Amino acid sequence: MSDFSANWLAMREPYDHRARNAALLQKVAATFSGHPAVAVVDLACGTGSTLRALSPVLPKRQSWRLVDNDLSLLARIKAAPDATETTLVPTPVDLKRDLELALDGPLDLVTVSALFDLVSPEWLERLAVEAAARHLPVYAALTYDGQVAFDPADPLDTRVVGAFNRHQLSDKGFGPALGPRAARVTVEALERVGYAVKSGQSDWQFGPEDAEIQLELIAGFAAAARETGVVALEDLVGWIARRREAITDGTASLLIGHLDVFAQTTDTRWGARSQSNSTSSPIG
Repeated sequence: MSDFSANWLAMREPYDHRARNAALLQKVAATFSGHPAVAVVDLACGTGSTLRALSPVLPKRQSWRLVDNDLSLLARIKAAPDATETTLVPTPVDLKRDLELALDGPLDLVTVSALFDLVSPEWLERLAVEAAARHLPVYAALTYDGQVAFDPADPLDTRVVGAFNRHQLSDKGFGPALGPRAARVTVEALERVGYAVKSGQSDWQFGPEDAEIQLELIAGFAAAARETGVVALEDLVGWIARRREAITDGTASLLIGHLDVFAQTTDTRWGARSQSNSTSSPIG
């Protein structure tokens, strides 16, 4: 990822935090309540947004293995200012090739945010199997579900969103991506290997006051739609102009659907969790 990507991650972080499903955050908190410590691996961590969102609800003593293949993003990671007993271990790993390496060692929880729509069904299945074999709970947040609603509506919205969703199915580095199917397939993949899965909506919701990020998003929708060739360039130019006018006029809002998931293993076929793979008491 580039410096622009780091800027984009910084722009979206407050909206990501606002969108996270509060009930599932409380479920994660309850699971680890009373534990003296917790060890977390955060896959595709970026600059640490999941760390900053989740650490306030976990036991005070925390260890985070922060995994990404971008050294520039790993270098930007910072914990929340009050996380005085939090250990951070930035870990460069190619998750397509070395997922198992990222999960090895003493861990209590796997976290991931805004990733599963970018991966292939095979990679997601691989993660589910590897996490279940280790009896690790999985907290997966902000998985795109394909639902987009612009207000005010425009006659071209459906075609642009359709083209965007088609583009989301292309290879993002893990093989042909799940794109808008990711939310549904995530639940299915985890349940298939013995997880009990809780889910809840975590939609991005932007109002007239969120003009800057709306402008970034419509540019992203248009660029993706253009690459598919499904929507003519002159139509996209007109769509962008109308959307920008509504944003500038303070009349635009936007909803982009996401799903949060918290999964815990229940299937005994994986065997007892090894003592060497736990840093705190067993999770109930």
